[in-house]
Amino acid sequence: MKKAHKLVSAVLVSTMVLSMTACGSGEKTYKVGILQQLEHPALDQATQGFQDALTKLMGDSVTFDVQNAQGEQANCSSIATTFVSNNYDLILANATTALQASAAATSTIPVLGTSVTDYATALDIDDWTGATGKNISGTSDLAPLDQQEDMLVELFPDARNVGILYCSAEPNSVYQATEFGKYLDEDGISHKEYTVADSNDIASVVQSAVSEVDVIYIPTDNTMAGNTEAIDNITRPAGIPVIAGEEGICSGCGVATLSISYYDIGYKAGEMAYDILVNGKDISTMDIEYAPNVTKEYNAAICSDLGITVPDDYVAIDAE
Repeated sequence: MKKAHKLVSAVLVSTMVLSMTACGSGEKTYKVGILQQLEHPALDQATQGFQDALTKLMGDSVTFDVQNAQGEQANCSSIATTFVSNNYDLILANATTALQASAAATSTIPVLGTSVTDYATALDIDDWTGATGKNISGTSDLAPLDQQEDMLVELFPDARNVGILYCSAEPNSVYQATEFGKYLDEDGISHKEYTVADSNDIASVVQSAVSEVDVIYIPTDNTMAGNTEAIDNITRPAGIPVIAGEEGICSGCGVATLSISYYDIGYKAGEMAYDILVNGKDISTMDIEYAPNVTKEYNAAICSDLGITVPDDYVAIDAE
């Protein structure tokens, strides 16, 4: 029988389970560390989907150690190092900083990412082929940026100046902002980037943006996702609509989004983990997987306040 060993981390106090053992029946058990970058509904859904998939496939033979870094890079590094020192069988890195910390901590333990937009950018890979060639693979939260730009044009055909709001410290946000700007260029729409270094800059930067633009676009950005109320407190009274990169941001401060299901990409990562742990699949050759479906969604309350009517093919985000 296996025993649980309580360890005290410099970052968090948690119940930690040690290396792979065998249960009484002789069945192998696997220890999986889950490093989630911060608490946020989208990331929570991805973690839940991962656990549900792996539990369905493996039952009691898999044990999870779920840790939340509370948005701190130092915490990500500390947690990832602890996972490695405990010789876990696999690490799930939920969001970009968690992935980067896990990649820095080990080159041997399989690392699956989820809620990561662009792996080539996150891992600084120049010659991208679809797989990392390393001990890393996973699922992406990238929704089609060209379709998101189409949504902006569909809802606001008279928009002439678009602000792209994101945190410059998040590489995947930089990537999305650059790509989104290219699509705006193709439609002849002027745009300007409004960047923050951290959450302390948000109020002043958003205040500047609403005085200069017709519409704001926010990509899948963890800093913005954690500060939607602060954004909404400025954009809505100013009458400036926000197109969001994902449902969580849209539910807090946006009018519409072309959203993926974070639960689905977490679930897919769980299926990939099963292939690695049980079927012996080589993670270095596994292509990054993407969400199978996207949905046009809108925030009914904010649309009503701003007098915006959306087409019939949009689905209202469930109010909480």
